[in-house]
Amino acid sequence: MPIPSRAALVEHLVRTRIAGDVATPRDNNLSHYRELANGNRHFWLGLELGDRWSDEQDVLAVMAERCGVSDDPEHRQGQDTIDPELTVDGLDRMAARLRKAAADGERVLVATGHPGGLLDVHRRTADALRSAGCEIVKIPGGLMAPDEGMVFQFADVAVLERGATLWHTHSPVPMTAILDGLEREGRPLPDLVVADHGWAGCAGQRGIDSIGYADSNDPALFLGEAEGTVQVTVPLDDHVADPRYYDPMTDYLLDAAGLLPSVDRA
Repeated sequence: MPIPSRAALVEHLVRTRIAGDVATPRDNNLSHYRELANGNRHFWLGLELGDRWSDEQDVLAVMAERCGVSDDPEHRQGQDTIDPELTVDGLDRMAARLRKAAADGERVLVATGHPGGLLDVHRRTADALRSAGCEIVKIPGGLMAPDEGMVFQFADVAVLERGATLWHTHSPVPMTAILDGLEREGRPLPDLVVADHGWAGCAGQRGIDSIGYADSNDPALFLGEAEGTVQVTVPLDDHVADPRYYDPMTDYLLDAAGLLPSVDRA
């Protein structure tokens, strides 16, 4: 398949509901913004936000600017949106950081709290970075995330496992376990983390370059990017009907980063 042009990718994102009219309803988005503003750390995704985002309307304003949700505070029910142009803008920023990682042969840790949707996006990114000369960080063995489960790598992507199942998690605890484990072994921390959810937030809070993906009901990483703690946050629906829908997006990302061989373009 040819690499999609920007216009073709935008059309694909809207058609598959990765962006555009997404499945996450407006009331769910607003409830998460309120929880974050009220200091519920589950919604901080590993970031330390203090009291800087205690006004729900400030959170909404950032989400409208960086994700593309409606900026109307009176719109409280029904459909909400992610702007596909902002999704592609985020992919372009992410591609620039991946290109730098490849050029410098950086140590990169790839992780996901959303294996049902984004595992293959991250796997292909790790494969491409290794082929370009990056070191994909091997996490310490036997890691446990307290009250969460076991942390291990599957296809070069760090994930949480519980009951022989890859687990969906927003928690920063698994990433904390990895970074603390690397320090205990006297190994260097990653130069770059490519992730989502609390995996990305925790890494950014620890001072590591962190880039990742976030849904419209996960505002913390967008706030982290606004404050400079997270380098790039790409807005998208992080669990659509078929994970294969992310393939053209991943093709576009890796091509923009110079990590794909020369191929046809749409």
